[in-house]
Amino acid sequence: MSTRSTARTRPAFDPGEVERFDRLAGDWWNPDGPMRPLHRINPLRLAFVRDEATAALGRDPGRPFPLAELSVLDVGCGAGLLSEPLARMGAAVTGLDPAGAALDAARAHAAEAGLAIDYRSEAVEDVAAAGTTYDLVVAMEVVEHVPDVPAFVRACAACVRPGGLLLLSTINRTLRAHALAIVAAEYVLRWLPRGTHDWDRFVTPAELRRATEAAGLSGFGTRGMVYSPLTGTWSASRDTAVNYLARAARPATP
Repeated sequence: MSTRSTARTRPAFDPGEVERFDRLAGDWWNPDGPMRPLHRINPLRLAFVRDEATAALGRDPGRPFPLAELSVLDVGCGAGLLSEPLARMGAAVTGLDPAGAALDAARAHAAEAGLAIDYRSEAVEDVAAAGTTYDLVVAMEVVEHVPDVPAFVRACAACVRPGGLLLLSTINRTLRAHALAIVAAEYVLRWLPRGTHDWDRFVTPAELRRATEAAGLSGFGTRGMVYSPLTGTWSASRDTAVNYLARAARPATP
């Protein structure tokens, strides 16, 4: 982790979204509760972070602690579903979320697990304004909940050190995504509370690419995430029509 100066921008989070997720604080760690989809998708997200980080930073993905000595900023960490396993991989994790009740749940759960994670009730814009940078900045299932995607990506990118990575996951703005992520997941299968997603806030890969490039990052790439109803598991795919992961890098200083 290092520091550098940058201009401060207005917070990109939506207070209504924060309140919605804060109400779920007590159920974040229930694998059969309203956060069940995140529990199911977590192994794929973690594998993506590990593989992208080790490939970019020249590390062995098979080592016991593949992220050892790396600093990670988990933006929109909620109650820590991603932060905790990243810490177990050896990373020094800072988790950000404006939802206070979710952070209380995160701190309590990490304490029970004996994990030292720096949870902060801050916006990523505040971290960027302080000039603090990290080896990895991750924002999983967050982009589709912010009102100004370019501003949010710009703030996240400002926190990536030279040679570091920004890793994201979100939902594409397609008719298939509307059918599966909203109609099926929220109204038919009831995997998620109704109103969790707004199709107008879904983001296409092209839009996300433009946002990362405008923020000074390069090497944008995507990987699809596909759910199998037969096995109840998620797997990587070339199909980015619904859920997808994305990566972009800050060029290393010559």
